[in-house]
Amino acid sequence: MKIIGKLLKKTTEIGYLRQAKKGRDYRDQLETLSGLLEKAKGTRFGVRHDFSSLTKEEDPVKKYQKRVPITDYDEFHDNWLKGSILGLKDNTWPGRIKYYALSSGTTGSPSKRIPVTEEMIRSFQKSSMRQITMLHELDLPDTFFNASVLTVGGSTKLTKKQTHIEGDLSGILKKHTSFILSPFAKPGNRISGLKDWNQKLEKMIKKAPDWNIGVVAGVPSWCIMLMEKIVEHYNLNSIHDIWPNFQVYVHGGVFIEPYLQRLEKVTSKKVHLLDTYLASEGYFAYQTSTTKEGMQLLLHTGVFFEFVPFNANYFDQQGELKDKNVAYTLAEVKKGVEYAIVISTNAGLWRYMIGDLIKFIDVEEREIQITGRIKQYLSLCGEHLSLENINQAINEVNKRERIGITEFCIIPSNEEMKHYWFIGLDEEVDPSRLMDQIDQVLKSGNDDYAAVRKYTLSDPEIRCFKSDVFYRFMETIGKTGAQNKVPRVMNAHQSEMWLNYLRKEGHL
Repeated sequence: MKIIGKLLKKTTEIGYLRQAKKGRDYRDQLETLSGLLEKAKGTRFGVRHDFSSLTKEEDPVKKYQKRVPITDYDEFHDNWLKGSILGLKDNTWPGRIKYYALSSGTTGSPSKRIPVTEEMIRSFQKSSMRQITMLHELDLPDTFFNASVLTVGGSTKLTKKQTHIEGDLSGILKKHTSFILSPFAKPGNRISGLKDWNQKLEKMIKKAPDWNIGVVAGVPSWCIMLMEKIVEHYNLNSIHDIWPNFQVYVHGGVFIEPYLQRLEKVTSKKVHLLDTYLASEGYFAYQTSTTKEGMQLLLHTGVFFEFVPFNANYFDQQGELKDKNVAYTLAEVKKGVEYAIVISTNAGLWRYMIGDLIKFIDVEEREIQITGRIKQYLSLCGEHLSLENINQAINEVNKRERIGITEFCIIPSNEEMKHYWFIGLDEEVDPSRLMDQIDQVLKSGNDDYAAVRKYTLSDPEIRCFKSDVFYRFMETIGKTGAQNKVPRVMNAHQSEMWLNYLRKEGHL
């Protein structure tokens, strides 16, 4: 095993040096789009939008944008994807799409089915290997490279339908994992296949002493919960008592900052944090260095990116696009502007708006940060509160009050012109004082919010519970583990489920 560790470390060094030489050229994106158009020109979608003529263009972007409108999942599903799911061949991508990833929506409604092609799987594999090479920058010891990677994901068990196979993306990718890497992947097939989160959690706790874990990967809420449970079950001082080689945590899905206090409580050694932008629709970006704040967009992995400024010129108050053809390319973006991200991919998604908001913190290096979701955005009367504003306020109050808010959600009331806050907190606090603190931070950081709070928006109200109230709620709607996240700004359907749950459990 020591030899394997040295070989893996040398491999990451070679890969790191090779990646460091690669540029961040926009031409990579033009080549990606041209390749996608060429590949799909004979499909029904390609014929309908005359991809053949676009392939003859040296720069096809502007004509592509005029011919193909930007769509969200519902529209693309009804017009195109539905046919592919039913087994239609050569519809949006050559051949018949065999796999569909069930996305981890937080609404409790039926999951979206996202196409996963062989080309997309290869892109995921290449991106994963490239990210592994970034570990060289951390100068980790040889013993680390003998350790395993623990992925706290969804069930890897796939369901065979009449026309396709569907399940969690992790299950689809697991099916295509190299046998060389399989021994290093935990928790193993038997545990990974479990659908019940509590059962999976129990099994992972039981197996924890048998594993040599170097990397943990997954959404903070579930990963840190697992570590806390292990520490509690075995009466440890920290997770490093059982996993001394645990040195890297690859996270994604939510802002990591609110969870850092909990992570520090269960660790006794330095853990390097690496952010990742991985969705059911693609592997979009990852953090290339712990010294950098942002993640670097992956420009040549089968995804063509476009960006729509998230402001009143492009979106209405409901978060709907005003013009479905206008978007900016990577060559046109500006630092600090919040954008809705639009993708065209080697899984047959075309000008598909995934709902995420990002901003560039370094345009030249193509480095981004995720700032929120289009629909998780508060603007009852012009307060224009983004998820980034909300998270910054929570982080500020956590530091100021020395508390650990990790889970929370907000329900906006149109009738009362008021925000209702629900906070998960295991410390004793004065709720009204806490709400005042959050309100003051939001006012100081957002002029629009300060203005409407003065004249239009009523005083916010707050309810505080133990953090596990949120997790038990997620369990009741079948959204535990994997990429599932507590929705921060709830829509009408989510609000109804949440309030009904609280009433049933006697919390309201």
